[in-house]
Amino acid sequence: MIYNWLKNNLSSLFLKQCLLCLSPTNNKHLLCSSCEEDLPENKSHCIICAIPFSTTQTIHSPLVCGKCIKSPPFYTMSLIPHIYASPLKQLISNLKFQGNLTHAPLLAQGFINSIEHRKNNLPECIIPVPLHPQRLQERGFNQALELARIIAKKLNIPLDYALCQRNKATPFQSDLSAKQRKQNLKNAFGVSQKHSYKHVAIFDDVVTTGTTVNELARQLKQSGVETIEVWAIARTNNKR
Repeated sequence: MIYNWLKNNLSSLFLKQCLLCLSPTNNKHLLCSSCEEDLPENKSHCIICAIPFSTTQTIHSPLVCGKCIKSPPFYTMSLIPHIYASPLKQLISNLKFQGNLTHAPLLAQGFINSIEHRKNNLPECIIPVPLHPQRLQERGFNQALELARIIAKKLNIPLDYALCQRNKATPFQSDLSAKQRKQNLKNAFGVSQKHSYKHVAIFDDVVTTGTTVNELARQLKQSGVETIEVWAIARTNNKR
């Protein structure tokens, strides 16, 4: 009898708290409904690079920003459901820089919710943006891979983390200007093996200027991939 009571009530003895506001929550991803509603959505954006448009109104027809019209990237479109702003920024930072991997399922689920309606024409595989071995050793994990692993399993899409590698231990992109980022990442990636992919998705946690994903897309294009999508959790307002 005591065993059955503990089995049925043990979870209630340990109150679950929201990761952001610490209020009680029954959400298995530990985010209360109020904080979930506060996550900044990327509603109005360029369909290619996902840069948010400076408008408070939702744009219903697909639009392309001037930068993508003038200088189209090597990828075809982007799916980035959130803007890199508070409180989402704190969750991503805790995962990326403090190694709090418990945030990964929550962040991945937000992306999954944005693509659940899409049933057809999914990519053949998901390719997480690789880290250089030196950076991987310092951090202990690749946050893009950890997030992509959850998403790939949920969407039943193969995850290929061995196809591409990072050849250069480049400085942090966040400390560089847009011009420096481009130079910093020149020939930073490589495709390590032959493949037959024609449609893939590059995955990263945050897209800032798009320089990283575009350089990786360039390499994939050269290797024979025809259609490349960029998937990420969040997009900053930074111009490319």
